[in-house]
Amino acid sequence: MDDLKNNIRSSTADIGFEQQIWAAADILRGNMDASEYKHVVLGLIFLKYISDKFEERYRELEADDDDVEDKDAYVEANVFFVPPSSRWRVIAEAAHKEEIGTVIDDAMRAIERENKRLKDVLPKNYARDELDKRRLGDVVDLFTNIQMIEHGTDKDILGRTYEYCLARFAEREGKRAGEFYTPSCVVRTLVEVLQPFKGRVYDPCCGSGGMFVQSADFVAHHTGNINNLSIFGQDANPTTRKMALMNLAIRGIEADLGSYSADTFRNDLHPTLKADFVLANPPFNLSDWNDGSLNDDPRWKYGIPPSGNANFAWLQHMIFHLSPNGKIGMVLANGSLSSQSGGEGEIRRRIIEDDLVEGIVAMPSQLFYTTQIPVSLWFINRNKPQKGHTLFIDARKMGTMVNRRLREMTAEDIAKIAGAFDGFSKSALENVKGFCAAVTVEEIAKQDFILTPGRYVGIEEQEDDGEPFEEKMNRLTRELSAMFAKSHELEGEIRKRLGAIGFEI
Repeated sequence: MDDLKNNIRSSTADIGFEQQIWAAADILRGNMDASEYKHVVLGLIFLKYISDKFEERYRELEADDDDVEDKDAYVEANVFFVPPSSRWRVIAEAAHKEEIGTVIDDAMRAIERENKRLKDVLPKNYARDELDKRRLGDVVDLFTNIQMIEHGTDKDILGRTYEYCLARFAEREGKRAGEFYTPSCVVRTLVEVLQPFKGRVYDPCCGSGGMFVQSADFVAHHTGNINNLSIFGQDANPTTRKMALMNLAIRGIEADLGSYSADTFRNDLHPTLKADFVLANPPFNLSDWNDGSLNDDPRWKYGIPPSGNANFAWLQHMIFHLSPNGKIGMVLANGSLSSQSGGEGEIRRRIIEDDLVEGIVAMPSQLFYTTQIPVSLWFINRNKPQKGHTLFIDARKMGTMVNRRLREMTAEDIAKIAGAFDGFSKSALENVKGFCAAVTVEEIAKQDFILTPGRYVGIEEQEDDGEPFEEKMNRLTRELSAMFAKSHELEGEIRKRLGAIGFEI
């Protein structure tokens, strides 16, 4: 434990709980790939979370002289029942025993037996040889010894830690991270524009559940009740689906993600759902999604999407699942704004002519760990407040670089975009050159139904620096003349030096 403590202290002296856990996770990693040890760490966070919640309820029952082993007393308080062999003190006592991995695996199995919602969800691979048991015990010690009170009274600390670790794993995994993680600033932008206060929220490719978590956070931050949201989703990757269920359970969010993982196109687990809000970041430009067997599917109201690209299949699937007043916020590769291949231009035209496109936001580059493909946010509304109009926003210059590879949208950026949509919905928006414009369907038709925001918002007006035009031109021509003279001087010097070694130009 001393090695771990020293390493943690040296790197986390001034950082928070989430970063401490990440530092521990990094030490635990050893020779494992990020995609493998991700589940080890996230599983431990989940186990500690449900143990803490159980102990909290246990003490309440004990103080009231109630039966502390009555399973129903926990279920009615929306707390998972943790059987005696799975409680954290048992894990902590075994931290430095050779069988610590088996103890954790057995604890996970026992928890699944007692809680039907968690059946086949928790990781149970801690006993495997590749996992260094000494380091695993050190991480268990870290969880045991960190007092939550040191990190404030926020009960969501483990939820935040789960999200923080997801982001760091996404950074480590690079392109593969797209299966489970959408940058939180992108999700927050979607949520702040859609404002899902109550109703049915749906994500047909939900990954680790980030859209649902941010929706619930939005409601909580606006003094609403997250029980007013009903969550529906599915994911084709069984491991990713398990991550989502753990992520949601930590937040106290109940969700219907179907009873198994499934391909949304071939096996829609919510065929009759009509959602009030759809939030999604589907796989970009997914190919070979349809072998022809889906050509007659009723979801393709606006045209059969090309089998080589599923962008408009995702969009139409979501439109199909919208309630009469439903809204969509989704991420799509920029090609979908203008593509004419495979009938995509016709599909886009029909959707626009049906007056469904409320807004398009061109996003900055370098927001994703997974791709450099430029993306846009699409907002679809079955009952637009401004009929016959679409809002275009060019946000490509927004965001702040957090390192050499990654950009994040700031809270101010997100508020500016959400504010533009709010003004648009109230018919109170003023067009701002280079940033936003409200455009009629007729104007979009003149542009061949291309939805690239830059075509509509124009170029940002330059501030007048107060220098008269004649003076500015005289100054600039003098500066240009001096540069030309310098270039001739350098050209002569280069000729001279090349001549000295026998080369003439």
